[in-house]
Amino acid sequence: MPHRVVVLMLDEFASLDLGIAGQVFLTPEDAAGRPLYQVTACSPGGRPVHGSAGFTAVPDHDLSALRTADTVVVPGVHGGPAVTDGTLEPGVRAALRRAAGEARLVSICTGAFVLAAAGLLDGRPATTHWRWARRFRSLYPRVELDPDVLFVDDGDVLTSAGVAAGIDLCIHVIRRDHGSRVANRAARRCVMPPWREGGQAQYIERPLPEPGDAGTAPTRAWMLERLHEPLDLAALAGHARMSVRTFTRRFREETGLSPARWLNRQRVEHARHLLETTDLPVPRVAELAGFGTAVSLRQHLHAAVGVAPLTYRQTFRATG
Repeated sequence: MPHRVVVLMLDEFASLDLGIAGQVFLTPEDAAGRPLYQVTACSPGGRPVHGSAGFTAVPDHDLSALRTADTVVVPGVHGGPAVTDGTLEPGVRAALRRAAGEARLVSICTGAFVLAAAGLLDGRPATTHWRWARRFRSLYPRVELDPDVLFVDDGDVLTSAGVAAGIDLCIHVIRRDHGSRVANRAARRCVMPPWREGGQAQYIERPLPEPGDAGTAPTRAWMLERLHEPLDLAALAGHARMSVRTFTRRFREETGLSPARWLNRQRVEHARHLLETTDLPVPRVAELAGFGTAVSLRQHLHAAVGVAPLTYRQTFRATG
């Protein structure tokens, strides 16, 4: 049976968020052309739900659909008690709490407010749209909010930043379920990159750089060609012809990450690619990715995706 995805529709839903799950999860197919996911939607009482863009949508099911879900997707909401005062309709709260532990929970944008109002994010890392970060922290101080990332994968609960980051997260879920080949194909069908570098910090509104400031894109390209080499901050700033302080500031403005964190992420992604597509020994993969030793690669890969290199290779080469 296909993996069952149920979208929870609430009043004041964000229009684009509502369609993301259906658009992305209905794309993947197995070798015989059969869909890998089934997507349906529900609302409290199965009633029509009013969206923030001036139209109403009618789901096929009521909240009982959540009991059979393998994954529950909560789109963003532009209003409602979860956003305004930190509460949730009792029936919705109870249905989500029943689903927790039985199904994977995924929120898009301000859908994180709904999960938090249900008490499902307390003590856990999460993210939401950067514009709502201050309000989220004031309503849900026990959540470990990180507003700089595109999404957070905390195992059975995953949260994303605004709008397009929800697509990033859904593609990540497909990659986790079925490997990079299936996820990459889904990304191409959505005309999306299979992985976007940086976090949402690069989209936060800031004053424009001073005229004449050089960007760091050429240096990032230079870094990608030398992932296997030791690259320190002084060398990077020197290549960009900036002071270390200016380079670090500009790099973070353009990518949302520090140079070291960005470089580490690229090395992890390169190591994942080599593990998925080659039979190179793990120590050689570590060298080519710039980690030096298999022990270092194991530590960084486990921090990024939660598994050791050989386990990652066995899982993703088999399912891919």
